[in-house]
Parts: sequence; structure tokens; C-alpha cells
Amino acid sequence: MKTQATVQQQPAASTGSPLVQVSGALTAIIVFILFAAWVAKRFSFAQKTGSSKELKVSASCSVGPRERVVIVDVQDARLVLGITAGQITHLHTLPAAAVSENASPTPPPADFQGLMKNLLKRNGKD
Repeated sequence: MKTQATVQQQPAASTGSPLVQVSGALTAIIVFILFAAWVAKRFSFAQKTGSSKELKVSASCSVGPRERVVIVDVQDARLVLGITAGQITHLHTLPAAAVSENASPTPPPADFQGLMKNLLKRNGKD
């Protein structure tokens, strides 16, 4: 009696090793996190810090390696604050700075051509 041998095909092996699959998944997650951070920054979902219209540091002076005296403009007052590494101390309150409308206007910026002509005339070249 003749027996027929049946040939079974082995299922194809996976296209990549588990290390490649895990690396690809981690890369995709990192790319997704970076994209989400970019979108949040682009559309200002993140909380903005920094400049404020009601609070402005108008002057600052270093008094030591970690100590400073700062003048802060707050609405209708100017505060003189002492700042150290561990605390902030209110030193004095000044009246609000008066906005003088008669202040000397700043001169308009000079044009480059005029500056070069003046510079060349000073050096004796015409």
C-alpha cells in the first residue's frame, strides 16, 4: 500500500522579531508625545507665564551673591522688595510713577546712509 505524504505548509514566520516590534511601538509613542506637545504649544493650551500688564519689574539691583533689591510696579503703587534665596521682604511702598506727557521725545533712528556719510567725513575721506 502506498501512502501519500501530505505536505503541510508551515505558517510564515512573523515579519520582525519581538525586539523590532517593541522598538517600533516605543518610537510611535514618543513621536505621539512630541506631536501632542507641539500642538499644545502651538495652540497655547499650556498656561502662559511671564509678562503681566498689572505687574512689571521696573528696576533691579544685586546686593549680594543671592540677594537683590527690586522695584515692582503694581497698579497704583511701586513696591520696593528685598529678595533672597529663601524669602521676599516688602521694604517700602513708593507712589505710582507719574507718566509725563511733556517728556522729551526720543529722536528717530538715523538712517544708515546718513551715518556712513558722517563717519566718512570724520575720517577725512569724502
